[in-house]
Amino acid sequence: MNDDRNDVEGRLERLQLGLVHLQTAMAASGERVVVVLEGRDGAGKDGTIKRIIEHLSPRATRVVALPKPSDRERTQWYLQRYVAHLPAAGELVIFNRSWYNRAGVEVVMDFSSKAEQAEFLRDAPDFERMLVESGIKLVKIWLDITKKEQKKRLDARRTDPLKALKVSDMDAVAQKKWKAYSAARDTMLARTHSAIAPWYCVRADDKKAARRAIIAHILHQVAPAAIVDDLPRPDPDILFAYDPAAGEDGRLSQ
Repeated sequence: MNDDRNDVEGRLERLQLGLVHLQTAMAASGERVVVVLEGRDGAGKDGTIKRIIEHLSPRATRVVALPKPSDRERTQWYLQRYVAHLPAAGELVIFNRSWYNRAGVEVVMDFSSKAEQAEFLRDAPDFERMLVESGIKLVKIWLDITKKEQKKRLDARRTDPLKALKVSDMDAVAQKKWKAYSAARDTMLARTHSAIAPWYCVRADDKKAARRAIIAHILHQVAPAAIVDDLPRPDPDILFAYDPAAGEDGRLSQ
């Protein structure tokens, strides 16, 4: 058992070392990287981010998890407050939820109008094209879990005092509106997946395997070849490019 755990930890450390080398290269090249992490409630975004940034420089790494918009922000162009958090030279920015709130929770909970949601789905691909054409490397990842696993994780939040800060009002809705979230996800992925800013999906019931796959994917997407040549690519059974058939063949939970 200890040998297995040491092997898993060793593989993670190797990938984290790759991230350190990536950040060193970014400091020299001025590369700008944005990682968008989206997913169901309880899918493991926080834990994944913790492993990504664990050994990185806080001066060149930012995690953005915006609260609900203020009254003033509600009068702005929807994407405006996200633009303010985009990276400068040498910086890695991770969005723990992002502009895609408008295509997910806002759809399910009616937090915005149908017209606003339709406008977002129309505009998001153009917005992301402009980011990429400006030189930003954009990585979009959707973390997916089964309904059974989500229930297990949300129940654990309520009973573990160390997870008290993770509990939110949305937790109670996640299971009740499971199918509505599935439908919103499917529409979002289909409408905003593009050649220039593709979505990648992660089957995240196994947290540790999902974290390793995500870090490996980020490295292979944005790091110089000299850094990733000896690093494994993510397991395709865990992380895969978005495919409309994934909702029908069981790769994405319905």
